[in-house]
Amino acid sequence: MTTCCNNTVTYADTTGDRIDCPLWWHKQGLQQTATGYGRKLTTRYKIEYRGRLYRIYACCISNVASHYIIVRGQALYLR
Repeated sequence: MTTCCNNTVTYADTTGDRIDCPLWWHKQGLQQTATGYGRKLTTRYKIEYRGRLYRIYACCISNVASHYIIVRGQALYLR
């Protein structure tokens, strides 16, 4: 867990491989937003965490993205 600017960032303790699991718009070469930026962009990948597959999301602002999964309503960031 890391604290920055009064916000807490929690990391997922996973070392699993990403699984390619595209949605229909990924297969057609489309993006979720017109600009490609956003706080909860759905990626084409899933990862196993504690015996379950979770979709990997991206928060992309400017030219930097952070990847995370959502477990029980909480965002866990991937290292």
